[in-house]
Amino acid sequence: MALRAPHSPLQGTGWLMGWRLTFGGENVGWEGALGTLVEDPEHQVYVACYDLTPADEKALDEWEGVPIGLFRKLKVRVQTLDGDVPAWIYVLNAYEGGLPSARYLGMIADAAEAGGAPHDYVTELRSRPCT
Repeated sequence: MALRAPHSPLQGTGWLMGWRLTFGGENVGWEGALGTLVEDPEHQVYVACYDLTPADEKALDEWEGVPIGLFRKLKVRVQTLDGDVPAWIYVLNAYEGGLPSARYLGMIADAAEAGGAPHDYVTELRSRPCT
C-alpha cells in the first residue's frame, strides 16, 4: 500500500467476517492466479484498513483494473476493536480456481504478519498450495 497509495494512512486492522481469501483468474494473472475474496459464512479474512485520499483511490482502482473490469469494488463492514467500520474491497471478476505463485503468496503472508495477523492465520496462509 505504501507504493500504491502513499498518501493514505493506515487506520487499523480487523476481520472481514463471512468472506474468505481465495485465488482466481489464472489466465489473466502475471505469475499465476490472483488474490480475491468470496463470500463464505464459515470464514473470515484479516484485513488492514486505510483512509484513502481521492487521488490514491483513483490510482488504486487503476492498479486493480477496475476501469477495465478485472476487479470490482464492493462496500463491506470490517469488525475492528473500535466497532464495525465501512470499507471497500476489490473482488476479481473471474472464476475461483488456480494457484498463486509462491512469491505472490509469500507477499500476502508477509503483509498479514507485518499487519499483526494471528500466528495461526499467517501459518495457514504460508501452507497454501502454490506454483
